[in-house]
Amino acid sequence: MADLQVFHFDDDHPSFEAFGHENGFRHWLATDLMQMLGYASMGPIKKAINRALAACANLGVPINENFRETKSESADDDWCLSRFACYLTVMNGDPRNPKIAQAQAYFITQAEAFRQYVQQAEGVERVLVRGEISEREKALSGTASQHGVVNYAYFQNAGYRGMYNMDFTQLVRRKGVPSGRSILDFMGKTELAANLFRITQTEEKIRNEDIRGQRPLERAHEAVGREVRDTMRRIGGTLPENLPLSEDIKKVRSGLKRAGKEFAKLDGPKKKNI
Repeated sequence: MADLQVFHFDDDHPSFEAFGHENGFRHWLATDLMQMLGYASMGPIKKAINRALAACANLGVPINENFRETKSESADDDWCLSRFACYLTVMNGDPRNPKIAQAQAYFITQAEAFRQYVQQAEGVERVLVRGEISEREKALSGTASQHGVVNYAYFQNAGYRGMYNMDFTQLVRRKGVPSGRSILDFMGKTELAANLFRITQTEEKIRNEDIRGQRPLERAHEAVGREVRDTMRRIGGTLPENLPLSEDIKKVRSGLKRAGKEFAKLDGPKKKNI
């Protein structure tokens, strides 16, 4: 494990560990994290915290053990963050910021589960986007049903056919997805984000154009999928069916949860009151 005192954000500020507070459980203030990462305002930190909260919800990790709203000397609207919450917040920051990239590398060295499963921020982002897809698919299913879809499998296949230029069964076979598993669980961040866009834009198109009936809805879904495909080809140059599979997201989730437990051990048992 890394020496917890060696990581300094810059020559003028103490180490991450020196910012820690002991008051019921070891925690760090969001306002201090803002300072450590070189932000001039709380806006970027709050945005990252919101995404970190969503990651906790997707993982089934108790939020109140890691994130607690509070007030501090420097802000009436602050957060007490556990070490794991700090990790999730940092991983949802912009890695183009050198201090965030340095902080991400620091946290990854602290838990064996991170080294094994989550070598970079993409693991956290995959969990987030995969969770968003599940929610948006439910919304799309409801909208499609209201507008006349009676066979959702055909409707769903139309979207994949437009985006991947092949039917869903052909896609699963081409990608080599394990039997009985969702292909979404093996997609990387880029492919997941593209499918999320396909799903949300299909729902928007159905609502905005008031499309009704099984076949017209299938055609609409296929058309949106084709637009996403063309955009990926134009911007990234790689067609979605050629994107490689990623680590099983179940292992990523498991690694994150195990790492959270390891982080908790570093800072001692938590108590109910801060």
